[in-house]
Amino acid sequence: MRRLAPFLAGLFLTFGLAASPASAGGTLRIAMTATDIPLTTGQPDNGAEGYRFTGYTIYDALVNWDLSKGDRPAGLIPGLATSWAVDPKDNTRWIFNLRKDVTFHDGSAFNADSVVWNFEKVLNEQSPQFDPKQSGNVRGRFPGIKSVRKLDDLTVEIVTKAPDAWMPYELTWMFFSSPAQWEKLGKSWDKFAMQPSGTGPFKLTKLVPRELAQLEPNTAYWDKNRIPKTDKLILMPIPDPNTRTAALLSGQVDWIEAPAPDMIPNLKAQGMQITSNVYPHTWPYQFSFLEGSPWNDIRIRKAANLAVDREGLKQLLGGMMVPAEGLVSPDHPWFGTPGFKIRYDPAEAKRLLKEAGYSKEHPVKAKILISASGSGQMLPLAMNEFIQQNLAEVGIALDFEVLEWQTLYANWRQGAKDPASRGGTATNVSFTWQDPMVGFYRFTHSSMVPPNGFNWGWMSDPTDDALLDQARLTFDIGQQNAILAKLHERLVDNAAWLFIAHDVGPRAMSPKVKGFVQARSWFQDFTPISLDK
Repeated sequence: MRRLAPFLAGLFLTFGLAASPASAGGTLRIAMTATDIPLTTGQPDNGAEGYRFTGYTIYDALVNWDLSKGDRPAGLIPGLATSWAVDPKDNTRWIFNLRKDVTFHDGSAFNADSVVWNFEKVLNEQSPQFDPKQSGNVRGRFPGIKSVRKLDDLTVEIVTKAPDAWMPYELTWMFFSSPAQWEKLGKSWDKFAMQPSGTGPFKLTKLVPRELAQLEPNTAYWDKNRIPKTDKLILMPIPDPNTRTAALLSGQVDWIEAPAPDMIPNLKAQGMQITSNVYPHTWPYQFSFLEGSPWNDIRIRKAANLAVDREGLKQLLGGMMVPAEGLVSPDHPWFGTPGFKIRYDPAEAKRLLKEAGYSKEHPVKAKILISASGSGQMLPLAMNEFIQQNLAEVGIALDFEVLEWQTLYANWRQGAKDPASRGGTATNVSFTWQDPMVGFYRFTHSSMVPPNGFNWGWMSDPTDDALLDQARLTFDIGQQNAILAKLHERLVDNAAWLFIAHDVGPRAMSPKVKGFVQARSWFQDFTPISLDK
């Protein structure tokens, strides 16, 4: 941290971000966990942190999340579409009615033509505007789309390959870039990244890769209640938690994601605000089921789940986590009633490993792909070292391959077979389970093996597939929840993953920061925030 301090001081001074008072209307300076500014062209990289900071700020989706409340899980609300419905005569056909009088930041009109153009940029490799980067970031989130067609200027038809009750959730990941701006900049996505044009509440006005992004209010935003209250929003990638914490304490930033847990008491003592909230998030190990993987033995998978002292891990994190008993939390309708209880039981873990032919003296050996930081990754180095010690006590020896966050995230899509996995038999990438597609389908359905989705470990279970297919066809929410509960029971009973923790999104911020409501979501709304002078 001492070595980084002069660099950070120089950075803040170079760009006028030193510990000087905020401007008259307020400049909010945020330290992210990412190692770079997330992609700004429309479909961000750097995981859901990218969507939080350069997605839902610069852009909108047809269907948005309601991030205005902190006392209930975030729900869906109209975005660039005012309404949507499935055709009662054909449940593969969805109709979306678009919002009138919306313009992109460059002043061009948002309409049905721009919607079709944007879907082509990520789904049609033959289209002039196709962008492999954006496509790789998003197409796996709505794999069922067959076609997108303009019906009139404000109406779009989306047809799916099969009935898909999850379509509104899936479309919260799809953002819309200005075709006119792309044309103006010579049809170059690289140039567009420096001068992006979306429809969101913020405009990007300055970008220095790996250093900062500057956003300013879109005063012509279609939702007048969400025009930002700050003059500027400055985003800075600072992946090290101690460096982020030092930057906040020194007044170089106003807000940090994921503060160092051991510094939280000091932050509070210095008058800093600490916020957190439960939200749909899981921090697991996703196992490889390829030939030769030790995790093909259910006894070893169960032993690993019984070897983790989750309460001790929670203490390490200063209380900023919820111990996982499955992929979703026990109070959720999808949890069901699993027979296998996720708990700390090292004696039972040792018994299972002995039955499988292993012990502390003759341990199971496994390489895990992890990151040093990243979106939703919490504090991965400290957490993984703690888990490594837990598992070593029962007879599982973990070796870590530490990758840069975006490299690990890209490998998530490449899968365990890819040479980039370097012999890893599990990967540690956290994610949200706010809807069935992103929480279950893209990881566990056999059709989602690379490069189609995020089934990194090549899971393949016909019963799981059948339950997922049935849930996706079921438009009645109660019936759909019951099917997903059966699926979740099976995932827990089969110890399909190593279920470890749920994040609570801890943030630390200056007492000057006002108006922030921490939504029960991976995403947050920065528009109501202001700073005291």
